[in-house]
Amino acid sequence: MSKIRPLADLREASPVVLPSLLLCDFGNLEREVQELEAAGVRGYHLDVMDGHFVPNMSYGLPIVEAMRRLTDLPLDVHLMISDPGKYVRRFAEAGADVLTIHAEAVEDPRPVLEEIRELGVGAGLAVNPATPVTKIEPALSLCHLVLVMSVVPGFGGQAFDEGALDKLRTLRRQLPDDVLLEVDGGVNEATISACGEAGAQLLVAGSAIFGKSDYAAAVAKLTRLAGANR
Repeated sequence: MSKIRPLADLREASPVVLPSLLLCDFGNLEREVQELEAAGVRGYHLDVMDGHFVPNMSYGLPIVEAMRRLTDLPLDVHLMISDPGKYVRRFAEAGADVLTIHAEAVEDPRPVLEEIRELGVGAGLAVNPATPVTKIEPALSLCHLVLVMSVVPGFGGQAFDEGALDKLRTLRRQLPDDVLLEVDGGVNEATISACGEAGAQLLVAGSAIFGKSDYAAAVAKLTRLAGANR
C-alpha cells in the first residue's frame, strides 16, 4: 500500500467516482462541496489548464487553496500545463494530495515525478489518447497514480475514446497493485462499466454528476456501474 494515506484510502475504497470540479457552481463552492460530500464522494478531481499546453483555461492555486479549506477529502490535482516542474511545489503547498503531470508536457517526466514524491504528495503521470503506453514505461516506477485520458484534454463535448480501454488493461497488468489507475474524459453511465472492467480504480466524472439534479443518486449509480463487471 502507498504510504501516502489519502492514496491508500482511495485504493481501499475503489472503484471511486471523483467529481471533476470544472462544471461545478464556483459562485457557491462551499454549498457544492457540502452537497457532494452528502452524496458520498470520496475525493475531488481538479483540472488546472493554462491555455498553453491545452487550448483552454480553468483555475489555479486559489481554487486548490479554497478546496483545501473546505474539505478534508483527497484533492487529486491534474496539471494540464506546460513546464509543470515550475509549479508543483506551490500546488503541494496549496493542499494537493496528488499532483498529476502530463507525459506530453515534459521531455522527461522522471525529475518532476521525483520532486513531487519528495514533497510528500502522490505523483501521477497522465497520457493523452495519442500517446502510447510505451512512452511512459521508463517513468512508471516513480508513479503513485497513472491517468489515462479518454478524450483530448482541453476540448469539451468529445466522445469517449475506446482506445483508452486497451491502455487501462495494459497498464493494470504492468503496474504494481498499490499504483492507482485513473481514467478521465467522457466517463458517464454508458462508458463507466467498461472502464471499471478494464481496471480503472478512479473514475473522473463531470457532467454525469453536475448535469444531474440529484448528486447522491448520480454518484451511487456511477459507483455501482463502475464495479459491476470487476
